[in-house]
Amino acid sequence: MNEQALDFLSTLLDTPSPTGMEMDAQRLWAEYIKPFTDEQQCDAYGSTWAVLKSKNPNAPTLMLDAHADEIGFSIRYITDSGFAHVERLGGSDVAIARGRKLRFFGTDGEVIGVIGNTAIHIRDDGDKAPKVWDLYVDFGCDSREEVEALGLRVGDRGVYCDGPLMLNDGKRLVCRALDDRLCGFILAETARKLKEEGTEPEWNIVFANTVQEEVGCIGAAMLTYRLRPDAAICLDVTHATDTPGLNAARYGDVRLGKGACLCFGPACHPNINARLELVAGENNIPMQRETSGRTTGTNTDQIFRSRSGVPATNLSLPLRYMHSPVETADMTDVQSTIDLLAAFIRSLKVTDNFYHKLGL
Repeated sequence: MNEQALDFLSTLLDTPSPTGMEMDAQRLWAEYIKPFTDEQQCDAYGSTWAVLKSKNPNAPTLMLDAHADEIGFSIRYITDSGFAHVERLGGSDVAIARGRKLRFFGTDGEVIGVIGNTAIHIRDDGDKAPKVWDLYVDFGCDSREEVEALGLRVGDRGVYCDGPLMLNDGKRLVCRALDDRLCGFILAETARKLKEEGTEPEWNIVFANTVQEEVGCIGAAMLTYRLRPDAAICLDVTHATDTPGLNAARYGDVRLGKGACLCFGPACHPNINARLELVAGENNIPMQRETSGRTTGTNTDQIFRSRSGVPATNLSLPLRYMHSPVETADMTDVQSTIDLLAAFIRSLKVTDNFYHKLGL
């Protein structure tokens, strides 16, 4: 992974993209992927995609999906004394929210605030986790008017301030919003790898960076309906279970540094899964397995049921501490996932069809 790619990753992660406000990060992503693809577009709500076109006019289409949005908070109420109570955007964990810095985005630009944390010495609830309505943001103001003078109103959104940090000499990456900005990066780097290798895919390849996953996988549903892909792979993150206190019998055995995790379950098409496993084996690319008893909790759930059905699966990057400001991933997993997607694309023939057949 070259220096340009790592600089882009750092900038992408540092660019806030709370659900419903993804466009700054989307423009950055589209600009980076532009030299490696044939066209770039976005839709009404900001889902952005780039296409690598096959030379065959009758080629099928593969959609590779990641989501661009991140969890955060929005202002629900500003008190007369200048504190802002908040609502969660997506699955923000209120148990870890107190005492953290937030970046809010108002009419006059960025405003920093801190989530209040009453000292443990005088706190009545001890170690009990707060309810979301117990949280309040301190902007250093003494009145509602002062807060509003900063350009902040009800509905304005914010994210944690935490930026990227490398651990163990670059082996592990720590940041907020690795879910799922890191997979958007993987899509862009897959496109770059194909371009630099001179690969001319037999299928049309759509690299899709969709919006509003954290509140219901909405952008992916819109875009799949629009583009009508013939197959899809959804990239997201999954829980690494290699930290203290996690039971593999309950949560599965998923580890950092052992490759992407392929999901097996009703939503994940066995024919695509079989091809991914074959490609991984042929190319000595590490890959793990996990299962879901129903749906996956990712964009796969909207993609596979679009229109009359799309053969799709979920390929996830192992992640520690999901939905926290210190999400942690292994950079070898990032590279092996890029290698796997590129190898899968190279394996596609224009005659391939992942639909089930009766064989009568």
